Amino acid sequence: MMRSNRGLTRRDFLRGTAGVTMGVAAGVPGIARSRARSEGRARVVLVRDPNAMKGDQPNGAVVRQMLDDGVRRLLGTDDIREGWGRLIQPDDVVGIKTNVWAYMPTPKAVEETMWRRVADAGVPEDRIRMDDRGARKTLSDCTALINARPLRTHHWAGIGGCLKNYIMFVPRPFEYHGDACASLGRIWTKAVVKDKTRLNVLVALRPLFHGRGAHHYNRAYTWDYNGLFLSTDPVAVDAMGVHLLAAKRREYFGTDTPFPKLTHHVTFADIRYHIGVSDPSRIDLVRVGWTEGILI
Repeated sequence: MMRSNRGLTRRDFLRGTAGVTMGVAAGVPGIARSRARSEGRARVVLVRDPNAMKGDQPNGAVVRQMLDDGVRRLLGTDDIREGWGRLIQPDDVVGIKTNVWAYMPTPKAVEETMWRRVADAGVPEDRIRMDDRGARKTLSDCTALINARPLRTHHWAGIGGCLKNYIMFVPRPFEYHGDACASLGRIWTKAVVKDKTRLNVLVALRPLFHGRGAHHYNRAYTWDYNGLFLSTDPVAVDAMGVHLLAAKRREYFGTDTPFPKLTHHVTFADIRYHIGVSDPSRIDLVRVGWTEGILI
């Protein structure tokens, strides 16, 4: 049964964060004294197309159109060049942070479209860079960043999303694995990336909703959701990722099944590090395109 009009609720989000927000009132150390990042709202655009996957590969032409449609709706313009012109300036040095995990890399269609749109905004191609594992060296002096990676469950962080994608900007990523990667938001406060990110794209074409270990991948635990989430807010886009995976796990297992680890790094990125909005009641989710099986 299609549930495209199902509202986002704090209860749904807490299935992934396991009550972290409730823990604020209970006096979780270091959290009760924190304030919310802002009283404002965040906007996330979800674009879906039933033809986004072509066999085992993304359909490049469809994915390019989805990405363009998402940017237009996110920024409220019909002109895609104007939209990217609001994100990127011609004198920027632009870094595109991708993800190269062998089983679920950032799709080439997404990478190529972002590169082309940055160039269309007037940035010379010799000032556009793309990297993942070498980001600390190759992207650290960029003045603007675009962040794109696929959505999946994650052995250390509960989910792998846009927040987790910046872990390669620090010299010792393993130092952020403790307490289910609770301190990932701190990376976003460091000078190497602070206030540089112009767009976050959470790729949900074929997400992984369940895993059994650090490098586990099983095609049986993926499904063709055929979607892209876009936002200028990395916390809000990851919060929607948590919500989607929680809904799929509930549908697949027939009950609320805990993530492999708490996804509380998303909440902490808001209430401890003030990076963005994690509260679903303050996230405006704009749905574009195909609605069958939308789950959220």
